[in-house]
Amino acid sequence: MGTPTIESVDFFYLAMPEIRAIGDGSQDMLLVRVRAGDHTGWGECEASPLVSIAGLVAPMSHSACQPVLASVLGQPLRDVADISRISQLVKANSLDLLQADHTLSGIEIAMWDLLGRRLAAPVYELLGAGRALPKRAYASALFGDTPEETHAKALSVAGQGFRAAKFGWGTYGRGSVEDDAAHIHAARDGLGPDRSLLVDAGTVFGEDVDAAALRLPALADARVGWLEEPFVSGAFGAYRQLAAMRPGVPLAAGEGAHDPHQAIHLVDHAGIGYVQVDTGRIGGIGPAARVAAYAAERGVQFVNHTFTSHLALSASLQPFAGVRDASLCEYPVEASALAMALTADHLLPDANGEIVVPAAPGLGVSVQPDAVRQYLVEAEIRVGGRTLYQTPEL
Repeated sequence: MGTPTIESVDFFYLAMPEIRAIGDGSQDMLLVRVRAGDHTGWGECEASPLVSIAGLVAPMSHSACQPVLASVLGQPLRDVADISRISQLVKANSLDLLQADHTLSGIEIAMWDLLGRRLAAPVYELLGAGRALPKRAYASALFGDTPEETHAKALSVAGQGFRAAKFGWGTYGRGSVEDDAAHIHAARDGLGPDRSLLVDAGTVFGEDVDAAALRLPALADARVGWLEEPFVSGAFGAYRQLAAMRPGVPLAAGEGAHDPHQAIHLVDHAGIGYVQVDTGRIGGIGPAARVAAYAAERGVQFVNHTFTSHLALSASLQPFAGVRDASLCEYPVEASALAMALTADHLLPDANGEIVVPAAPGLGVSVQPDAVRQYLVEAEIRVGGRTLYQTPEL
C-alpha cells in the first residue's frame, strides 16, 4: 500500500432558499470533501461560502499570498503530524490571505475525519483522549422579537429536557436597558429556577463598557451563568475592565478567534471565565485542541461554539472530549432544515441533558449528499478567461 496523498479538495456552497438578516449561521453552509486513496473525509467551514471558495483558488499575489489549495493538494496524509504540517504550510504560503484560516478550517476538519476513518479511530483518540466524556448540552437559541416570544422559547427548551439554555443576538442591546431586562426575566421564568441560563450579546456593545455594565444588574438578578461576547473579539481592555467590576456574571468570548493566538490572548488578558472556540473558524480541530489544553492549565473553561450542523457539532466536541473540567457544550436547537439534513446521525441529549461525541471512526457522523443536493448553489469563478472554480459533483 502506497503513501496516501490528498487527491482532491472539493468545496460545496449550500444554502436555504431564503437567507434572512438574523443571527442564524445555519442558513448557508460551506461543506468540504477531502479524498485520499480509498478514503473520504468531510468538514465544514464557519464562514461566508463564496469568499472562502475564493480563498481556496484565488490567483497567487506573491509568495505569502497563495491559494490555500496549492498547499494541500498532493500532500501525503499518513498521520496526525501530517495534518499539522499541511496546516503550517497553508499558514506560511497564505500568510497575507486573510480568509485562509476560515478556508483551512473546513479542510483541516475533513483531514481529521479522513484519517480517523482510515485508522478506524475516533478523532478524539487521535488527539490523545482515552475516552469521550459526557458534556451538558445547553440549548442555543436566538432571543425572540418580544419578551413573550423569548418566554415561549424558554418553555419549549425546558420541555425538551435541556438542563441549560442560552439566548442571544436578536434585539438584545439594541433597545433600552428595561427592554433587555424584560427578555432576561422572561427567559428565566420560562426555564424555571433550576436550569442554567446563559446570555450571548453578539458583540453588540462594541467596546462600550458603560453600556454593558448597565445590563449587569438584571443578569445577576436572573442568575445568568455567563455574559458572552459583550464586546468585539479584540477589545481585551473592555473585557478586562468589565470583569474587574466583579459583576457576579462571568464573561465568555472567543468564537470570533480565527487563530489560536487570539483565543489564548483572551484567556491571558481579557478576564474571561469561559473561552468559546469554533473549529470551523480557528483553523480546525488541532488549533482548538491547543486552546482547550491551554485554557485548562489557566483555570478557564473551554466551550465549543457551533450553531450549524451535527457534522460541525461533532467536530467542535473532539478537541475537548477528554477534558474533565470542560463540561458544557453548545447545542443548536434552531438549526435550519439544511443543517439537519446534512448528516444521517444526530447527537441527541440523554435523559440527563448530556451528549457524548460518537465512539466511531473519524467524526462519527455520516454525510448525506443526496439529502442536501437540493440546497446546492451553483457557482463559478473565472479569471482571465480561466475557470478557477466551478461547483463539483456532490
